[in-house]
Amino acid sequence: MGDATESVRERTLSLLEEVCGDPAVHDHLDDDLFELGLLDSMGAIELLVGIEDEFGVSIAPTEVPRSEMNTPNKIVEQVEKRVA
Repeated sequence: MGDATESVRERTLSLLEEVCGDPAVHDHLDDDLFELGLLDSMGAIELLVGIEDEFGVSIAPTEVPRSEMNTPNKIVEQVEKRVA
């Protein structure tokens, strides 16, 4: 289980880095990516599409409040809940 969880975490963070265009996401795991200017609404949609492509799970933009998907750790948590 540990390896699978780590894989989801690493893949999600890599996807997030790609969408944000900045490796700083790895240094700000509990910081609001919108406040940092690393993620905007278009980036958030791109991220949701990427999660669906990468993991085969769908997260509708209206399904989860932004406050529950605004940090890398929260995004990883949302993906892990759906992949498990």
